[in-house]
Amino acid sequence: MRRYRFETTEHELFRKSLRKFLEDEAVPHYETWERDRLIPTSFWKKLGDMGFLCPQIEEQYGGLDLDFSFGVIIGEELERVGGGLTGVGLHNDIVVPYIEAYGTAEQKKKWLPKCVTGDVITAIAMTEPGTGSDLANIKTTAIREGDHYIVNGQKTFITNGINSNLVVVAVKTNPHAARKHQGVSLLVIEEGTPGFTKGRKLDKVGMHSQDTAELYFEDCKVPIENLLGTESKGFQYLMEKLQQERLVVAIAAQIAAEDMLEMTLDYTKSRQAFGKAISSFQNTQFKIAEMATKIELGKAFLESLIEDHLAGKNVVTKVSMAKYWITESARDISVQCMQLHGGYGYMEEYKIARRFRDISVASIYAGTNEVMKMIIAKNIGL
Repeated sequence: MRRYRFETTEHELFRKSLRKFLEDEAVPHYETWERDRLIPTSFWKKLGDMGFLCPQIEEQYGGLDLDFSFGVIIGEELERVGGGLTGVGLHNDIVVPYIEAYGTAEQKKKWLPKCVTGDVITAIAMTEPGTGSDLANIKTTAIREGDHYIVNGQKTFITNGINSNLVVVAVKTNPHAARKHQGVSLLVIEEGTPGFTKGRKLDKVGMHSQDTAELYFEDCKVPIENLLGTESKGFQYLMEKLQQERLVVAIAAQIAAEDMLEMTLDYTKSRQAFGKAISSFQNTQFKIAEMATKIELGKAFLESLIEDHLAGKNVVTKVSMAKYWITESARDISVQCMQLHGGYGYMEEYKIARRFRDISVASIYAGTNEVMKMIIAKNIGL
């Protein structure tokens, strides 16, 4: 059951336990969650009870003090069930690490234990209706008045937007900064804060069970104690943490591709056409051989990249490559796999249809693949 060189017996047991938990608590209910367009918070509590939420958090705050390699396992096993579970990975490996890295002792003591139990579900609010990957140009403002910040603005496409009760929000505390990115700060805003409201649950093409919403801030009064880190360093914090976020996206896309190939192999071996299995046709064999090669290349690259990340190396260029290439490969694979399923691939009862819908967004979020190519080009000297 071991997948990577760095996995130990402890990793193997962890993966086995998580897989069994998901087979019992997620797989039987996943289609219902997809139809309901929401994963119940009770599932989050069960994850917390089993130690599958934020295992990297220090023991003094209720965590297991494990490294990111265990987060990799959680992300992979969740993705095997379906892309709609991506919000758990966002909570574990993307949002909570901001609090761990930049939070004060008081903030950590207040929020982290509840992040481990599932009583707190987190989100991060960067994207706005007019601003996506260009984070320096966000318009949401947070102007200090005494011992509070007054926040005004709107965020959109927020993963966990409905279920979350703690949101890390990118704001402009200095809208007039000479260099736009220097005016960005991060505020932690709790559900129930006056002036903070959630908008509609957005109706997406795919990832139906993953709640995505708009958030509104109208004269929202946030205590200065909720500032995360140092004022005006928010853009720097985002750039530091986006690398792990992009790695998480690449890992999920890799698992989705592997799942699509596996189901397509099974289908083409069992489906007959012109008196023989579809898998016996040369075109099918060539297509599957091409996809299998892409998947093996992606897996090898990811293993090396994860090891570098665990070792604390600078992975900005390589993680941008992985995020761009693996998500686009997975999207291409979804098209080929649906085609090999024929008309049945277009039917909701076949999992490939959902995979086809879900994978498209991976090339957009966490920074579009066009932005990834810009980063790569700059870092190789262009």
